[in-house]
Parts: sequence; structure tokens; C-alpha cells
Amino acid sequence: MTIMLRPSIGLIGRIFGILLLAILIEFGASTFFYERTSQLSVRDDEARRLAEHLVIARKLLAEEPPGQRTALAADLTTSRYIVRWSPALPARLQIAPTLDRVHRQVIAWEPSLAAANPRLRLTGSGRSAVIEGGVTMPDGSWMQFATREPVHELSFSLERILLGLAPAVAIILVGGALVRQTLLPMRKLAQAAERVGSNEAEELSEAGPRELRRVIRAFNRMQARIHGLIEDRTQALAAVGHDMRTPLARLRLRADAVEDPEVHRAIEADIGEMEAMIRSLLAYLNGDDDGEQPVPVDLAALCQTVADDARDHGGDVRYEGPDHCERPVRRSAFKRALVNLVENAVHHAERIWVTVKPGDAEIVLRVEDDGPGIPEEAIQRVLQPFVRLDQARARDTMGLGLGLSIVARAVAAEGGTFALQNRSGGGLRAEIRLPLR
Repeated sequence: MTIMLRPSIGLIGRIFGILLLAILIEFGASTFFYERTSQLSVRDDEARRLAEHLVIARKLLAEEPPGQRTALAADLTTSRYIVRWSPALPARLQIAPTLDRVHRQVIAWEPSLAAANPRLRLTGSGRSAVIEGGVTMPDGSWMQFATREPVHELSFSLERILLGLAPAVAIILVGGALVRQTLLPMRKLAQAAERVGSNEAEELSEAGPRELRRVIRAFNRMQARIHGLIEDRTQALAAVGHDMRTPLARLRLRADAVEDPEVHRAIEADIGEMEAMIRSLLAYLNGDDDGEQPVPVDLAALCQTVADDARDHGGDVRYEGPDHCERPVRRSAFKRALVNLVENAVHHAERIWVTVKPGDAEIVLRVEDDGPGIPEEAIQRVLQPFVRLDQARARDTMGLGLGLSIVARAVAAEGGTFALQNRSGGGLRAEIRLPLR
């Protein structure tokens, strides 16, 4: 069923919207806290002392000629207040926000200052915040003043820092949540992509921005095509397996009618090689499509069984390890992997050792032999499908060179690792490491 996409805002539009929202939050918060500074107040006794000092200093400066006011302002400077005189008010005080509440407190104590057009501003931050400003003189000049000691009762140190951080924190939280929500369908798409080709794959719901919806829709179609190909391949493999075994069975029956023993053995060997090739090919191509689920398996008993079977067929195979070692695995696939390793060793060596070593974090299984080994430069290449190393091991074995590839795939399905290395004393070591679950 085709799902029609609803018109929606694209990914770029959503990110732009998030940025716009962040800017609006920052602007609104900054405006709020900017206005908040005009509502700060000081203690009444400090407001009274400031008002009294301003009245006295302004009156004394007004009685002096302009040429002497600078020196007099320096004399009026105390340990609590700084006084200066200037013909005009500095620009920073002209555009500075007014501390409305402090302004009202000063005017309340000295109403005569209302006609002097007092300007007040807060400079510094935290515990170093001071008040500075200016009042007009009768001739239009300005008397500037500033408090020497920080204003401790503004409740503006830690509070100011926290309030200043609030917009940034809000932007981070809101922006992060919105971006996370926007990218959530993309994370789901990545998870679904990892499951493509497995039995766990399922159709992904179309959500998110317009561009991402198109990607998800294309992904679902691709996934459907892949699963269709896998189903066709599975059916073809089943048909091939059935159709190939039928003529092989007829050949085996006809071979029984051959009276020459040597010819009979040759035909039987050829039939056996063809059957082995078909089994290995089907096992490799089937992969994880057999639907087998992990079940608790006694790996020690399984290795002993494989070793005993190989010994019954004439191989010198010995088992070394504990009597029991249980772990959940896909029994059939894992046993096939062990059989491949042991049979491979039997065909190329005289003695084989199968070892199980349980550990605190993992279980190590080894199949070692005393054969010719593998050239170091070919160890990784031999794990690839359809690779045969004729120069290292004689080509007298059945199959298509898929045995080690089947082992690697089975071990990977159990979350383990598979590696080959030459033994120091000669021969090959195949090692499987399975983490404990």
C-alpha cells in the first residue's frame, strides 16, 4: 500500500525555525532582565545618605564659578562617594537605563532633587556593583557622582548570574529537545538500515521533515525489493537442492549396478563430492535465513561429539577441556562450523586437537592440527568464499572452498570472533572466541 506524504516543513525549514525560536527566547529573556535592572533598590539609609550628599554637593558647586568647580568637586569626594563636575553629561549616562526604584527612593528623601533631573545607572556585576549617575546644575552643567563601596543589598550577585544563565540554559534545553525530536526519525532509519536482510527487518513508518519522509519511503521500497530477492533466492535454493539430489540419487542407484570395483568407487567418490558441494553451497547461501534461534547448548559435549565422530571415521582427533560448558548458540549452524573446522584439519593433518577453555568473560574454542599451515599473507584471504589455496594444501578435498566462510558467518552470528594463525611448532590453529551472555 502506498502511503501519501502530507505536505510538511522541510529539514532546513525546521532548523531555521529552531534557530528563530532560540533568538526569540534570547531576545525576550534579555529584554525582561534588562527591564529587571530598573527595579533594583537599596536600603533606605543608603538612599538617604546619597540624597543628602547630592543636595549638599550640588548646592556648594552651584555657589562657585565654573573654573573652581573641578577642584571643589575633588574636595567634596569622600570615602563613600566620588564627586566630579563637567559641562555635559557623558554619553554612557545619557543612554544608560534608569534605576527607577533607587531614583524614587532618593527623590522621596530629597524632593528638591526632582528638578535636577537625576540619572542613575548600575555598573559592574555581582558583589562589585556600584551606582553612578549625575544631576543637573542651575546653569545646565552636570555634577557626576558614584558610590565607592559596592552596593551589597541589591540582591544582584548570584541572582544576576543565575538570571543571566537562564536564557542560555533555556535555549540549550529547548533547542536540544527540538533538534533531537527532528532527528529521531533519522535514528530510527539508521537502526532499520542495520536490520536490512535479516528476519528482524520491518517497514519503517514515514515521519519527520519532508526530505526525510522521502528517504524513508525510498528505503522501505528498497527493503521490500531486497526481501523479495531474498525470498526468491531461498525458494530457488530449495528447488535446486531438491532437483540436484534427485539425479544424484539415481546415479547412486545406477552405480550399484557397475561391476568393476574401481569404477564403482570412483563414481561414488564423484557423487559424494557433488553432494558435499551442494551442501556447502546451500549452507553458505542460506546464511541466517533458516530462522534458527539460539538455545542453551553444552559446547563441551558438542565438541566431544564432533571429535568422536571424526575419530570414528579414521581421524586422530582428541578433545581437551571441561566436561560441561553451556552457552546459548544456534545449535545446527554452530555444529556445522565445528564440523567444517575438524574435517578441514583431518584432510590436511595427521593429528588434531579440539580444545574448550571457559573464562570469566569469554569461551575460547580451538581446533589445532600438525599440518602444513597457511602462508601468512593468505590467512585473511582464505576466509573469503570460494577461495582454495592449492599451494598450501593439496586439492584433494570435497567442496567449493566455503567451509571457513561458513565458520566465520556462524561465529559472527553468535557475537564472537574467528581467527586463523599458524602454530609455532607447525600446523594451523583455528580459534573461536565467544563472549559470555
